[in-house]
Amino acid sequence: MDVRKTEITMQNQHDTLEQDTIREAVRKHYAPLAEREESGSRRETGEAGCGCSPSCCSSGRGEGAVAYAEQLGYSATDAASVPEGANLNLGCGNPVAIASIKPGETVLDLGSGAGFDSFLAANQLAGTGQVIGVDMTPAMVSKARRNAARSGHANVEFRLGEIEALPVADGTVDLIISNCVINLSPDKPQVFRETFRALKPGGRLSIADVVARTPIPEAMRRDVVQLASCVSGAETVVQIRQWLAEAGFTDIRITSREESGSVIDTWLDGMAPGAIVVSALIEARKP
Repeated sequence: MDVRKTEITMQNQHDTLEQDTIREAVRKHYAPLAEREESGSRRETGEAGCGCSPSCCSSGRGEGAVAYAEQLGYSATDAASVPEGANLNLGCGNPVAIASIKPGETVLDLGSGAGFDSFLAANQLAGTGQVIGVDMTPAMVSKARRNAARSGHANVEFRLGEIEALPVADGTVDLIISNCVINLSPDKPQVFRETFRALKPGGRLSIADVVARTPIPEAMRRDVVQLASCVSGAETVVQIRQWLAEAGFTDIRITSREESGSVIDTWLDGMAPGAIVVSALIEARKP
């Protein structure tokens, strides 16, 4: 009997179960945000998520919601140009602003939620190309599909799937965007390997996410609320850069947005998470 091989197999099984537990906790945390009544706010229903602010409303078009979106780097025009209910204000930046989207491209949106960034990307494509949104929460995918049907976006589709196992073929995507989602993954190196696989040669990443100012203590990492609120799952810039390089990416640029601290401080009651994490724009290219 190969004891070492048995130990490795048991450890792999344990890791898989732990990752599944994390994904299910995050899924349960975010599903109510898609399922609640359109008129209810996260604060009113007691629900919170990444990018939660007391003034946000579910439609994404109230004064508070628009103001919050502007703090993340979106314009009032952006907020008004997407279908009603697409902007849940769950992000930490504007990945579309750095994406340089070109006509005819295929864009993949990781953790697409109700479709806000997917629809903004589609607007820039102006009827050309394709946008594919991927989300692991069935309620979010259903909501995004309803939004797409109401708005008549024929070149946008939403698929159920995990960002560690993207439901797209090898080398078929020009651009991958994501907004404050990769920090929620229990296997971030695998996410970067998957994005590299999905991209065409010359394809690029344009991501908004949080990065840790210093390594996150293990006790914080085990707190599901802090994880789902996009705080305790953050990694340092050094670690993210290493994972991207190991996946094969080049031209890696990670730009912290220090002004995001005041926004991040609204995410968790009784805490100041802006001292722990900061929003960043992450760019890279597949050779």
